[in-house]
Amino acid sequence: MKNKLLTLEEAADLVPADVMLALGGMTLYRRPIAFVRSLLRRFQRTGEPGDLTLLSFTASLESDLLVGARMVRRVRTCYFGMEIFGLAPMFSYYANRGEIEIVEETEASLSFGLNAQAATVGFLPGRGWLGTDLPRLRPDVHTVIDPYSGEELIAFPAIHPDVTVIHALRADPEGNAQIGNNKGVDEELAITGKLVIITAEEIVPDLLKADIPAPFVHVVAHAPRGASPTSCHPLYPLDGKALLTYAESVSDPASFEEFLAHFLTG
Repeated sequence: MKNKLLTLEEAADLVPADVMLALGGMTLYRRPIAFVRSLLRRFQRTGEPGDLTLLSFTASLESDLLVGARMVRRVRTCYFGMEIFGLAPMFSYYANRGEIEIVEETEASLSFGLNAQAATVGFLPGRGWLGTDLPRLRPDVHTVIDPYSGEELIAFPAIHPDVTVIHALRADPEGNAQIGNNKGVDEELAITGKLVIITAEEIVPDLLKADIPAPFVHVVAHAPRGASPTSCHPLYPLDGKALLTYAESVSDPASFEEFLAHFLTG
């Protein structure tokens, strides 16, 4: 059995600049907050990694922190916000000023793109964007003709993250991980990532059942309460007060830097 355990700091050091970083979890559930904190600390020390393309099926606090720190050049997500706690303030700030590139995505383009990569093909066809203006916003997305029916379909291109980070309920040193019933697209992210990092609430000697099996995982890091202040059901709920404080106190670079100074000491 290969031991893949590293510290959070060692795992964060593995993320290069100018790559596609995929973050697992859904909205305010099981987000890799502890890993993001380590990545932010590294960025403050070294200025790396910058110019990231951030991929998240639904982006929230974890992604807004990276955007606010100016580590992200491009965003690929179908939702960026804080659910009942309001907008994602730093994403809204830089998006409104045109200072961050936004790649138009939907649930279909992300799921089809990840599944295309999982199938090791260049695209998967679907009807999702037919009859909309979305293809005009994504000139890299083409159409194909179904050779059996003659129907025109959207060819959603494969998505291949360079680094994938997923927070798990538990994992073993070999990399087997359990992520619970609300999986989002984390299984697809694990299959498609070139480098897959699992952070886990608990490290156990071995797992008899895994949602993400060890062959897809390269690094495991122990991160107790590593999703807080987002939730990690059934281990702990979200911290509504902390999320509301962020949403209400952060609105521009100055207020973000003030928040970040406190966040990084946590």
